[in-house]
Amino acid sequence: MSLDQTLDHAWWLASRSAGIVAYLLLSASVVLGLAMALRIAPPRLTPQLRVLHERIALVSLGALAAHGLLLLGDGFLRPGLSGIVVPFSMSYRPAWTGIGILAGYLTAGLSLTYYARRRIGARRWRTAHRLIPIAWAMAVVHVLGAGSDAGSLWLQAPLALTMSAVLTLLGYRVLGGRPVRGATPRRRAPAPGRAPAPAPAPREAPTQPMPVVVAVAADEAPTTVAPPSGYRPLWARNTSPPSS
Repeated sequence: MSLDQTLDHAWWLASRSAGIVAYLLLSASVVLGLAMALRIAPPRLTPQLRVLHERIALVSLGALAAHGLLLLGDGFLRPGLSGIVVPFSMSYRPAWTGIGILAGYLTAGLSLTYYARRRIGARRWRTAHRLIPIAWAMAVVHVLGAGSDAGSLWLQAPLALTMSAVLTLLGYRVLGGRPVRGATPRRRAPAPGRAPAPAPAPREAPTQPMPVVVAVAADEAPTTVAPPSGYRPLWARNTSPPSS
């Protein structure tokens, strides 16, 4: 084998290695994103996981760019710039390579919207960010269809591990929050706040003082002693004429 043939083969090996690294990093980024969305990790680790998630995503984009650019030096494929930029234009397995190019565009576009979330709005950014698993699924299809080592065990093992991890977390993310049919929804506990003020005690109706009747002898006229307040009901007043 000549030096030129060895270099041509080296370009192919380098591009293939960069593609595998890009796929593994993309899978790790998706797993971390789903884990943070499901709040699997303790809350105190959320800032560190967010930074790690961002850095892994950026490195995966760099590996993805290297995967395409290194093919330009391959003397066997000779895709040209249009072959790695325009989907379905490469002569080598155009359907599978076209899906890979679309997956790369979708991954880069959705990942870089993180830095424009203030301009596009947090709600729109979250909605767009949820489409990244679709780009990851397209990358899986590209690896299985266009990868020359798709039938090798050393590639099938990480593919099976990453696919099981992503699909498990994604299924729990999509279906885990839906209530089971027939189950009563949980009632949220009231937010902690100030204790409610005790209800005022009911006021008692004012009682009218009763007159005090003093027993007297039979030959004396009955008299009534007025209550301390000085009020005497009409029926308690002494209306008999004075004795002479």
